[in-house]
Amino acid sequence: MNDLENKGSLLDRPVSDRIRNRLRQADRGFLANDNIAGFIEPGELDLLLDEVAGKMRGVLESLVIDIDNDHNTQDTARRVAKMYLNEVFQGRYRPAPPVTEFPNVTSLNELMIVGPITVRSACSHHFCPIMGRLWIGTMPNQHSNLIGLSKYARLAEWILSRPQIQEEAIAQIAELLMDMVKPDGLAVVMEADHFCMHWRGVKDTGSKMINSVMRGSFLKDSALRREFLSLISMKS
Repeated sequence: MNDLENKGSLLDRPVSDRIRNRLRQADRGFLANDNIAGFIEPGELDLLLDEVAGKMRGVLESLVIDIDNDHNTQDTARRVAKMYLNEVFQGRYRPAPPVTEFPNVTSLNELMIVGPITVRSACSHHFCPIMGRLWIGTMPNQHSNLIGLSKYARLAEWILSRPQIQEEAIAQIAELLMDMVKPDGLAVVMEADHFCMHWRGVKDTGSKMINSVMRGSFLKDSALRREFLSLISMKS
């Protein structure tokens, strides 16, 4: 099969196959919490929404729900597809939000904390909601890039708007901010309710998960780490 025939056969396949093919050719992963925006061509998100809606109809039919006659679920498949692609999992399908960086002209080198930032995600195991709060601490140096306070929230939302587990999510946030801000140290703490525990399984509505990621000076300097943790506890 020549290149033209191969291209034609790809165009006849579902758009998800085309996107997967590009990712595989580039040797790029497409795990649940990966961003694949760079491999989606203009117009394909609309096609992907149609494809997901069609497959969601099949799920509802397999659940023995009469979507043809039930007025409550006639449009559910498309609503769910729009929710996943445009809202809950939009961090997979859209590029990072624009962030303006400023040089540290006054050589700030004191602890900076942003939070609590309200965050929302979905557990990649059951697609149940994760609702919580996030704190970010940085120790800038003269070479650091400073970003606006709102941008911390936007970047966190971009990472968390994917199927996630909490441990990997805050590690991704830390990696992104270390690369972007280039501080001497970075700390990220997240506290969240997991509805895969509240809603199903043990149905324990009182449990929360709290975890942290420390980089650079926060990892090496126990006094700095204690200062950060004590300050965010005052704001809880």
